[in-house]
Amino acid sequence: MTEEQTTNGAWSEVGRQFQSLGESLAEAFRTAWEDEGNRQQLRDLQTGLEKMANDVAQAVREAGESPEGQRVREEARKAAGSARAAGESAWQDARPHVLSALRSVDAELQKIISRMEAEEE
Repeated sequence: MTEEQTTNGAWSEVGRQFQSLGESLAEAFRTAWEDEGNRQQLRDLQTGLEKMANDVAQAVREAGESPEGQRVREEARKAAGSARAAGESAWQDARPHVLSALRSVDAELQKIISRMEAEEE
């Protein structure tokens, strides 16, 4: 998995958490709305939450469009490329050792299978 995919996954999780929070708040509103005394307080809370959501959306837009946001995205791409190259190199270095270990495991499994088959006879 690349650095960019990891970062995107993290932000996707943040989005899912916000969605879950929104669903929970909506259910709380529905329940609380049934009480007349709560209605004005809920209206005030709703106004505050809408402002917060708009402020967060605006901040995300501005951050993505800013030179700093663009620089961070470019650095993330470069880091992802470096991580991918390092991972490929590490795999190439480890591959013979992994192959040898798998062959050893296979040989041991074959011995165990042979012993179990001999015991059945």
